[in-house]
Amino acid sequence: MNNFQDVLEHIAHNFKSVKDRGTVASYIQELAHIDRNKFGMHLIDAQGNHFGTGDSEEAFSIQSISKVLSLSQAFAIMGDELWKRVGVEPSGDPFNHLSLLELENGIPRNPLINAGALVIADILISHLENPKADFLAYVKSMANDEDIAYDEVVAESEKRSGYKNFAAANLLKSYGNIKNNVDDVLDFYFHQCSLKMSCRQLTEVFYIFMNRGKCRRGNAFLNINQVKRVNAIMLTCGFYDEAGEFAFEVGLPGKSGVGGGIVALLPNQYCIATWSPGLNAKGNSKLGMIALEQFTTQTGLSIF
Repeated sequence: MNNFQDVLEHIAHNFKSVKDRGTVASYIQELAHIDRNKFGMHLIDAQGNHFGTGDSEEAFSIQSISKVLSLSQAFAIMGDELWKRVGVEPSGDPFNHLSLLELENGIPRNPLINAGALVIADILISHLENPKADFLAYVKSMANDEDIAYDEVVAESEKRSGYKNFAAANLLKSYGNIKNNVDDVLDFYFHQCSLKMSCRQLTEVFYIFMNRGKCRRGNAFLNINQVKRVNAIMLTCGFYDEAGEFAFEVGLPGKSGVGGGIVALLPNQYCIATWSPGLNAKGNSKLGMIALEQFTTQTGLSIF
């Protein structure tokens, strides 16, 4: 029997004296103001028990972690037709690279790089009556939490600095893989990335990927085959060009965001989230990556 609380507190305690905490993302102006000394970890187990330490209940910008949630909603709507417009292979490149798009005729390598997430955003705009409101309602329903919201200031900050996303969206449009107005797709995407959640809230939302597609109330959001595929994509593509390293060191499906958050899970056992705003050279939380490696090593609980 693992004592999750003791393990989390031990890791957090050891990090208090760490000086090299990485670099806070500054290309999105609003993120540059975050205190890089923040650190939180939170875990929910299969029985719904919560364990947390540090700043685990402080909300932050989840950024690219949201790509898993938009993928989940689009997959539930479209089923396997989805894969005609986006691939499932690791890119091996940073999250915002565009070179592969031209090589592969406008089909993004996977839905967790920016180009792939823009295609997913386009799909949701095509199928949802009020896309931003409906997506937010979907996320709230997953977590059974009405306090989850967009951060409009962050969304506007992303719009001002999102030149590569504008380029990717227009390139996708030129290949016919964006059907809606480019500005509408980008507006949805920037809002999606601006979602604010705490580590605790992230574990509640991602509980469905640990629990065979069902939230804690027993409502099914995905079927078991869809969950298997989303988890596989998280394992192979969830950390951009550091996905192999995360699988090697941590051994869990997961997803990172440049707000410093990481969420990961062991099917049927637990979901865990970390937050430390300082990033490593690959754009993943420096301490978050180390903390999750220590967690799976100390508990012996990974998929391998």
